[in-house]
Amino acid sequence: MHVQEWLETVPAVAVYALVGIVIGLESLGIPLPGEIILVSSALLASQHGDIDPVILGACATAGAIIGDSIGYAIGRKGGRPLLAWLGGKFPRHFSEAHIATAERSFQKWGMWAVFFGRFVALLRIFAGPLAGVLRMPYWKFLTANVLGGILWAGGTTAVIYYVGIVAESWLKRFSWLGLVAAVLIGVTSMLVLKRKAKKTASAAEAMPTPAPVGD
Repeated sequence: MHVQEWLETVPAVAVYALVGIVIGLESLGIPLPGEIILVSSALLASQHGDIDPVILGACATAGAIIGDSIGYAIGRKGGRPLLAWLGGKFPRHFSEAHIATAERSFQKWGMWAVFFGRFVALLRIFAGPLAGVLRMPYWKFLTANVLGGILWAGGTTAVIYYVGIVAESWLKRFSWLGLVAAVLIGVTSMLVLKRKAKKTASAAEAMPTPAPVGD
């Protein structure tokens, strides 16, 4: 069963809770499909009046900000041994190569690595814990965390929701051509920020292995 088909079988309150929890756990550092759940839920909201997109976006934003903050606290307390432990549990996501890439991003971009990391799946998992491990000043982390959480979670919800509304309206008038056009508009909008975030990560590849970020 596809994610959206399964979401259609549960009440709206459960959808809100699921989105907040999954995104929160992903932001905390656990590899989960937060973006897939958010996109599926926003699309579902555009098709069913029971799900309020504003509440959905608020739950997603809260999960992103709270999850990242908990991840930061865990990373600050656990330090590098935590990264080694995560590498043993989730080698695909927390390999030494991935950690080194993320560290170079943090060294080059600082708090903006947390902000833009929201739009890249790998950095979205790393951002909170790694910022804590590298002892990034909390005020910098919190600023980037809140801004990134609002823009990514709230923005994704809004874009997908309105794409769904437009697609449904156009589909009635122009058959499949309307759906294709609406989807292309939404995808193009989302790719703008994603491309910037990926450029940020790619540019950091050439940086040497960083020293810990001081307070």
